[in-house]
Amino acid sequence: MSEPTGAARRRGPFKVGDQVQLTDPKGRHYTFTLEAGKNFHTHKGSFQHDELIGAPEGSVVRTTGNVAYLALRPLLPDYVLSMPRGAAVVYPKDAGQILAFADIFPGARVVEAGVGSGSLSTFLLRAIGEQGMLHSYERREDFAEIAQQNVERYFGSPHPAWQLTVGDLQDNLSDTDVDRVVLDMLAPWECLEAVSKALVPGGILCAYVATTTQLSRTVESIREIGCFAEPQPWESMIRNWHVEGLAVRPDHRMIGHTGFLVTARRLADGVEPPLRRRRPSKGAYGEDYEGPGSQSRQGSAAERG
Repeated sequence: MSEPTGAARRRGPFKVGDQVQLTDPKGRHYTFTLEAGKNFHTHKGSFQHDELIGAPEGSVVRTTGNVAYLALRPLLPDYVLSMPRGAAVVYPKDAGQILAFADIFPGARVVEAGVGSGSLSTFLLRAIGEQGMLHSYERREDFAEIAQQNVERYFGSPHPAWQLTVGDLQDNLSDTDVDRVVLDMLAPWECLEAVSKALVPGGILCAYVATTTQLSRTVESIREIGCFAEPQPWESMIRNWHVEGLAVRPDHRMIGHTGFLVTARRLADGVEPPLRRRRPSKGAYGEDYEGPGSQSRQGSAAERG
């Protein structure tokens, strides 16, 4: 049985073509690709790539300045944060939440819109495996080219489960019986009708947006279209801790807001979503509200008035 795509690049001694992440004594990272006969230069001296070729992962190499560097393969979170960018990447903390709460499983059929630099595509491909299907749509050809290069660099070759289409999702979506849809774009509400036709009953829609106004419109549009269960919006934040003997405290810096996530389950055809038990807050859909369904809501308020 052959190994999954990219697995051979994740284990065993370092080989020519492997990516190596060096960590210096201050915790700073340097990433490069191993080439026979090449030298790696730092302001603290240099060393030959050949010293690492054939060495086990987790080795320590010393520069001509006698500075020790720890050599490991970069993890996927490290890789996506250092990859060449056309657009902003989906941060690992959000990619992890998408994989978990959108329930991305091996063999899943997934549609993605908004490829950006390929960060989320790489996470999704590794989760669905070669028996799954990921069809990614990207409006901008230059972003698509960068994403394709980044994904293939990580796996070492084109991934057999990936198809990349340049164009708008709502104009080009032809996939059917899709298990999951992930939208990382400025206006995900524009794709809801097309997405609802592609998703299987019980399938999950996951939208990743940056601002509160995008969040509000996405959630209200999902409610208005009427073929999804109640959407669930949230965000996550990460705070590292400093631990040194009895000095245990939170770091001064943290990864705060990067984006909002929204998930919703596709209902069976012809089924209406159950009424929400929690009533909207008083004034939530007042005169200033201009989102989806604003005319009907304001009309109802006037009738009750």
